[in-house]
Amino acid sequence: MQAYCFKCRTKREIKDPKKVTLKNGRPATQGVCPNCGTKVFRIGQS
Repeated sequence: MQAYCFKCRTKREIKDPKKVTLKNGRPATQGVCPNCGTKVFRIGQS
């Protein structure tokens, strides 16, 4: 799964993805950019 990295300004593959649930109950995926180490986040089913 890919997410947009704001530091690299490109879509990157998510490293160490974790499923999380937002406060409003929507599913999301959180992980780390493999290139720069910044947190990346993607809302939606994983």
